[in-house]
Amino acid sequence: MKKDRNQMLFARNLRREQTEAEKVLWARFRSRQVEGVKFRRQQPVGPYIVDFASFERKLIVEIDGGQHNEKEAREKDEERTAWLEERGYSVLRFWNNDVLMNTEGVLEGIRKALG
Repeated sequence: MKKDRNQMLFARNLRREQTEAEKVLWARFRSRQVEGVKFRRQQPVGPYIVDFASFERKLIVEIDGGQHNEKEAREKDEERTAWLEERGYSVLRFWNNDVLMNTEGVLEGIRKALG
């Protein structure tokens, strides 16, 4: 039970300290603006906290910064994605820069995945 509480507190803190890319995407996700689908931000899913999740559509959207390009981080991301996919989720990953510089293109990719 303590782990669950710690995870929820950590997720709440992440929601308060969003990256600029997360803020941009959340402004588009909130209030079901993308295909009428409800997204939640910084949500615990098993042992992980994902950036954005649509539980009704089983879609996870992760926004990655440059640190995710390092070998160890890529391996952890692959493990995380495999764990989520084993549980029926689809996982989309976008770079921070793509969200900031090509928001509409990122949203189009998300719409296709929801399609």
